[in-house]
Amino acid sequence: MNARVEPQLLGQLSNRHLAALEEEAIFILREVAAAFERPALLFSGGKDSLVLLKCAEKAFGSGRIPYPLLMIDTGHNFPEVTRFRDFRAAELGAELIVRHVEDSMKRGTVRLAHPGESRNVHQSVTLLEAIEEFRFDALIGGARRDEEKARAKERIFSHRDGFGQWQPKAQRPELWTLFNTRLHPGEHFRIFPISNWTELDVWQYIERENIALPSIYYAHRRQVIERRGMLVPLTEMTPPKEGEQVVSRTVRFRTVGDITCTCPVESTAADAAEVVAETLSVEVSERGATRMDDRTSDASMEKRKKDGYF
Repeated sequence: MNARVEPQLLGQLSNRHLAALEEEAIFILREVAAAFERPALLFSGGKDSLVLLKCAEKAFGSGRIPYPLLMIDTGHNFPEVTRFRDFRAAELGAELIVRHVEDSMKRGTVRLAHPGESRNVHQSVTLLEAIEEFRFDALIGGARRDEEKARAKERIFSHRDGFGQWQPKAQRPELWTLFNTRLHPGEHFRIFPISNWTELDVWQYIERENIALPSIYYAHRRQVIERRGMLVPLTEMTPPKEGEQVVSRTVRFRTVGDITCTCPVESTAADAAEVVAETLSVEVSERGATRMDDRTSDASMEKRKKDGYF
């Protein structure tokens, strides 16, 4: 005999699940405020950082988040996202610190192999410079374990040595939600309160909490270039190559990063509920489906993280 689960019961189970994830994230955010002297919350204006910001708002109250927001700007970010980043920070009354990869290029600490190279991986250098400038001892990020196999290996409280490097084989145990926060001078932690969330959890939470997002997360018409199974957005930084055609598609972005390495997917989802329905049927992770740097970079995500990447 097959048991039939009523839709109302499914909704209750989903809400319990989201409530447990939210409670864990709030607990971690408060632990960071209690355990570290100079933490910061990495805030890009993307969906995961907006979910994290919502949890921080619930943890401390609007206008009372006890650490600044930090953004590392490649100079090649989607303008819809950076405008929303500034709007949301101002709305909350939060301190927003922005540091630019272009400034690192002027200092000579970042050197591109060629002018068209993606700046995405070079954010690590600018981030480490910001850590040194402000003496941050903890950086809170919105990375999740379901995004990529290297991220799945990482602790919630992820230790970084004096060079900003991650040593996956020397990670500290995290038993019974007891987090080891001991640091030597010059070291810091990367902390991921929504590590245990999935893409579906994020979108269900966005729907439940009615979280506003940059418009490009929902269906819109855009000119794209079909390239190696991906839809590359047509911009000055991503022009068509010889023999490629520009087409118009109705798309949305599942994840948002540097313009030079982030692709949309075809979609007609116009709100969070419709995105939830689409997400239930996807078989490829959001990074696997939309990030060119994960497909083409010579450096694996694990190596990039060891070198200081987010």
